[in-house]
Amino acid sequence: MDKETKKQIIETYATHAGDTGSPEVQIAILSHRINHLTEHLKDHGNDHHSRRGLLMLVGRRRGLLDYLASKDIERYRTIIGKLNIRK
Repeated sequence: MDKETKKQIIETYATHAGDTGSPEVQIAILSHRINHLTEHLKDHGNDHHSRRGLLMLVGRRRGLLDYLASKDIERYRTIIGKLNIRK
């Protein structure tokens, strides 16, 4: 992911100015990386090292989503709606 893409994602999902660590921003960045790796694995099916990395990213995102759901269900619903993540 290049700097411009990451900066755009942060600006889109930030909850306040200078926000880079909120769960929404972290989930959005992980989702972008997950989508990128998914496309890579469609072409390179035997790349098991990348597959393991993808599964680790999905688990990390799942943990953040569970945390957000336990803290503020409305923010959780908003972020899964924006990112089209289904549970």
